[in-house]
Amino acid sequence: MLTYLIRRLMAVAVMLVVIVVVVFCIFFLVPKWSGVDPATMYVGKTSDAAAVEGIRQKLQLGEPIYVQVLEFFKGLFVGRTYSGGGDVTHCAAPCFGYSFRSEQAIWPVLTDRLPVTMVLALGAAVLWLLFGTAAGVLSALKRGTLWDRSAMVVALSGVSLPIFFTAMVSLAVFDYGLGWIDSGFVPFGEDPGAWFQGMLLPWVTLAFLYAAMYARITRATMLEVMGEDYIRTARSKGLSEPVVIGKHAMRSTMTPILTMLGMDLGALIGGAILTETTFSLPGLGQAVLKAINERDLPVILGVTLITSLAVILANLVVDVLYAVIDPRVRLS
Repeated sequence: MLTYLIRRLMAVAVMLVVIVVVVFCIFFLVPKWSGVDPATMYVGKTSDAAAVEGIRQKLQLGEPIYVQVLEFFKGLFVGRTYSGGGDVTHCAAPCFGYSFRSEQAIWPVLTDRLPVTMVLALGAAVLWLLFGTAAGVLSALKRGTLWDRSAMVVALSGVSLPIFFTAMVSLAVFDYGLGWIDSGFVPFGEDPGAWFQGMLLPWVTLAFLYAAMYARITRATMLEVMGEDYIRTARSKGLSEPVVIGKHAMRSTMTPILTMLGMDLGALIGGAILTETTFSLPGLGQAVLKAINERDLPVILGVTLITSLAVILANLVVDVLYAVIDPRVRLS
């Protein structure tokens, strides 16, 4: 198990290096090759040549490509000092640079917003795992019954309806209409009860979309597994139905569920843009949407790297869980 984990960690390190290089090239070199100067984007189109040149020196945009990449790597681990134009600016590690618009360091802005997105993603993941897999298992065990047909209709609705539509409907019904839930965001430190109430609708709305997909894949996988020979063997040995389902059938069913969870959870931590925008949550999704509208490349770069890291780490956890569930994976 330790050898398998070391191999996976080495692969993660290599992947992170490749992602950083590719992301840097996309956000800083491609615009330059397309005739768009990042220094001009920083100071604005109406600035004079002296201001543009000062920014180019400060951000080291005139250095060779390999120097810029090495400085970018250095900034991620030990910070960076930008000098030029008569001023010196230090960015504590890690450093994604400075916003083109606010001229603030990117890292503090992202770390302030990251907890909101993580809470949104993790809370929704717990709900969709519990209710999605449970509904899928029950539908498989009660195949063809009213429960099965009703659950699959609801699941099909959840997959088909766009997230912004279900979010707006939930707001209109439960907040503005019935007044059961106050969806306004309140920091946890100010009022935990109000914070939980404000996060409840975003959790449920986001979980409804993913629970529908998990219910469908769980049902299909469970139906396939229940027809396997080892399930019939377990039943012939006199094992009770809860043991057959919980210990044998669910173990095989969890493999595709874990695969989906790794990708979905990693992507959500990168920013659930539509959900955060609809419910006015100050997370990464709102930050990247604002940055896209303002063409603020450093902010988009920082969110992209965090998203990539979240997906990689989530898949690393999934790989480790694979090895726990199925020991044959450790030999691959």
